Amino acid sequence: MSKVLYSTPSTPFYAQIDRAIIGASKALAWTNLALVAVIIIQVVLRKVFSNGQIALEELQWHLYATAVMFGTAYAQVTNLHVRVDLFFHKFSDRTKAAVDSFGLLFLAMPFVIIVILHSYDFAYESWRVNESSASPSGLPFRWLIKSVIPISFTMLLFSMLATLLKNLDTLFKGANHGSK
Repeated sequence: MSKVLYSTPSTPFYAQIDRAIIGASKALAWTNLALVAVIIIQVVLRKVFSNGQIALEELQWHLYATAVMFGTAYAQVTNLHVRVDLFFHKFSDRTKAAVDSFGLLFLAMPFVIIVILHSYDFAYESWRVNESSASPSGLPFRWLIKSVIPISFTMLLFSMLATLLKNLDTLFKGANHGSK
């Protein structure tokens, strides 16, 4: 039986977005373990056997980029992102929701949408020409890492939408709504 994709009174739509993003982020967090393994292998090959591999160097930044890019959506959903908190911590919950909504709608979301729109062509062109590393012994399929950009930013946009919906819940229904 498949999960219900629409919201019910007991499960708001933003909570479903949150769960999906947290689940995907936890699965993608395993790239960090792979990154550590690749770093250890590369260090041993280079220092012990004097045989560093360019493909492993490139794989390191591919794994790191994947973890960071998808981690932004997780940080947004869980509110673990960096916030300049000069006055924000003294605001009421409704004022926080209003300020946060303003920042999302007029600063963050337009930037994310522009990145998404421009990165699809960037990734598609890389896929179309089957771009690979400039190094002869580098990784093939450069389009794969370039595809992380539009996918992760789309996930970030959904996490911002979930946060915006939570904020609207707080603004219209009070402080106890829109939070966990």
